[in-house]
Amino acid sequence: MTLLSPSLLAADFLHLDRDIEMINRSEADWLHLDVMDGEFVPNISFGFPVLSSIRKTLQKPMDVHFMIMHPEKYIDRTAELGAMLMNVHIEACGTKTSDVINAIHSSGMKAGVTISPDTAVEDVYPYLSSADMVLVMGVYPGFGGQRFIEATIQKVSGLRSFIDSNALSTLIQVDGGVDGRTAPALIDAGCDVLVSGSYVFKSADPLQSISWLKGLSRHS
Repeated sequence: MTLLSPSLLAADFLHLDRDIEMINRSEADWLHLDVMDGEFVPNISFGFPVLSSIRKTLQKPMDVHFMIMHPEKYIDRTAELGAMLMNVHIEACGTKTSDVINAIHSSGMKAGVTISPDTAVEDVYPYLSSADMVLVMGVYPGFGGQRFIEATIQKVSGLRSFIDSNALSTLIQVDGGVDGRTAPALIDAGCDVLVSGSYVFKSADPLQSISWLKGLSRHS
């Protein structure tokens, strides 16, 4: 079954309460929350005050994606927030990636690792036996609404083969450019979790768009 984690980055920040209520009523599995620091990526999004406010009314698990330098500094605060999963970039963590994964697990959260478009998919293989999920960026991290990078589909296929051949249970998530055209191809390539921002929140009927994405299944 396809898991769906709509990205709050594309929501209407003047009416977050309305959009969070829509997510609560929807078939979405999680809510994807992008935290950016203006250093690791060329944009700043939102931080813990906004996350804490969202937590008060959100009824879905929080899928928190840290596009920041030194994400290990915020593991405890993210766990205290009640996040289900904390996702970090291997480009930001470097040689400390395994230690960060262990620290996230010790805090009681699931751990995800992310690769940006210019990172070879093989670079994340050493962490797949310990991480709960790997996130493949379909666009360059920092801004929503970008054009999907087609090579992402091949990366997902490679990950699917590696995970299956090693009998791992690691989920594959894709974030960036996920819409009505790219989502079916990503699912067929082996993606488990779709992150979709503009396609959901800018839709004339977000609930229907969520339902359609949830209904996608891999062709045999």
